[in-house]
Amino acid sequence: MSHSGSFASDNTAGAHPDVLAAMARVNTGHAPAYGYDEHTERTRLLLRRALGESAQPFFVFGGTGANVTALDAVLLPQDCIITAATAHIQVDECGAPERHIGCKLLPVETPDGKLTPALVGPHIKGVGFEHHAQPRVISISQSTEYGTVYTPEEVEALSEFAHSRRLLLHVDGARIANAAASLNVPLKAITSDAGIDLLSLGITKNGAVGAEAVVFFREEPAKRFKYVRKQGMQLPSKMRFVAAQFEALFTDDLWRRNAAHANAMARRLAEGVRGAPGVTITQQVEANAVFATLPKNRIAPLQEKFFFYVWDEATSEVRWMTSWDTSPEEVDAFVAEVGSGKWGGGGGGGGN
Repeated sequence: MSHSGSFASDNTAGAHPDVLAAMARVNTGHAPAYGYDEHTERTRLLLRRALGESAQPFFVFGGTGANVTALDAVLLPQDCIITAATAHIQVDECGAPERHIGCKLLPVETPDGKLTPALVGPHIKGVGFEHHAQPRVISISQSTEYGTVYTPEEVEALSEFAHSRRLLLHVDGARIANAAASLNVPLKAITSDAGIDLLSLGITKNGAVGAEAVVFFREEPAKRFKYVRKQGMQLPSKMRFVAAQFEALFTDDLWRRNAAHANAMARRLAEGVRGAPGVTITQQVEANAVFATLPKNRIAPLQEKFFFYVWDEATSEVRWMTSWDTSPEEVDAFVAEVGSGKWGGGGGGGGN
């Protein structure tokens, strides 16, 4: 099967040239291992400036590893995590939190992937009762798996709600750059300033090769995390190469420019297909994702030319993702195909 382009995921995009150049720059001579090198320390300071002085970043390999080790640092096996039913930790991490932490996840149904105090409240029960898993963390995705975005005020409301009930607020920030760019706010406006406790900070989807970080805004879990990270197999030995990717993206706001471009391409795509026969956009387009329903028999023929996933086979809802390197020409070619009306036959495609 030959594809004209991919709207499957921002994971399919390559690395930004500045990221590759930064990795090449640190590839000289020998340097202390496990993060004790000057490149890593310089990058930690760069992240503190972006996230707030209370931020304590630790570099790791991948998104699932970041989520699991971050949560492991603040949870006991009898605890539970309250999260959206669509959350990555609930749907797309193969039970990793349950297996490696031993805790329970409490999924909350939402219309748009976003939690609110009103939605979370009914799930905080059985506190102190040994027959119930104990609520300990509220976990949100920013931006959400539906491409929707929490405003600073919404994050702060959840943070205050959590703290009033002696819970912590975790943010899965695999696409937090897209959220900040969409809101046109600094990263600290939706992290430290909004009162969150821990963050999985992702850059792989925004132009890196493979680099994530766990960031704590409280002292106690940060002290414990160096052991959790090692036991969780997330301690890079040649950490300078992970740090270099962050340094490239956090220099001169490259992270924001990449994310803003991806968001703009999603808006271009959404506006282009809006009103096309049989196409209904199902979510607000706030970051770099477009969700839409199509007639089932149109999905497979379109997938023959452009790679994308079916989000919900029952409703024929699809997800179209844009990336830092998606071009206007690629979007326009896709829009033209969607609106051409030349599809026919076949059944629905799969993937999630």
